[in-house]
Amino acid sequence: MIKVWRLGLMSYDTALKIQMAIARKHLDSMTKGTDVDYDTLLLVEHKPVYTVGIRDDTPNDEINRLRELGAEFRKTNRGGLITFHGPGQLVAYPVINLKHYKTSVKWYVNSLEQTIINLCEELGIKANRSPHTGVWIEDNKIAAIGIHASRYVTSHGISLNCDNDLSWFDHIVPCGIEDKGVTSLTNETGVKCTTDIITPMFLKNFEKVFGCKSEDIDTEMQEDILNSLYCKLMDSTV
Repeated sequence: MIKVWRLGLMSYDTALKIQMAIARKHLDSMTKGTDVDYDTLLLVEHKPVYTVGIRDDTPNDEINRLRELGAEFRKTNRGGLITFHGPGQLVAYPVINLKHYKTSVKWYVNSLEQTIINLCEELGIKANRSPHTGVWIEDNKIAAIGIHASRYVTSHGISLNCDNDLSWFDHIVPCGIEDKGVTSLTNETGVKCTTDIITPMFLKNFEKVFGCKSEDIDTEMQEDILNSLYCKLMDSTV
């Protein structure tokens, strides 16, 4: 069973703090040897933000240029290079213990890709893998993946272009891949594919690929996670 937490439209920083709080719950539980399952799937749309992975070396003048467009810029500890997140894009952050599934990061990335490939097939879209991570429709990327794993606890995840403004990608080389483009479900189907429409399809395909069931996170668990986040913030200010 995986808990689903629908965060709505949220800044990248806030969603990252929630991810880290859940990951810490996982790791603390493992250290203590307790049998508490904190597997959580965060679903979010971000306010405009460019993010880069651990291998990035974007110069300061380029960072300033991107910020002048009206987006935030954040360096992260995920894999992959630069990408964009914004409204109309479904971002999924599975913060899960792979020991509950399969202890293989390669399997995990493959499963995220397969979730989107199956979703696209439902919509009549032929999507594929390529030598580059992510999901592609011919030479255009429709879903980007960048993950981090610590002791098989995952963070970061996958972003699916549903009905977002793709012009934000014009200002970067998405994922550092030259001569490739980006696309969205709306572009490919000719029908407006909002995140509200796509989210149930994503969840259904995620459950099928990962062999799990999902349910909305309960208020008690939300409060437990948010309280641990609040305590950590208070400790850092002391």
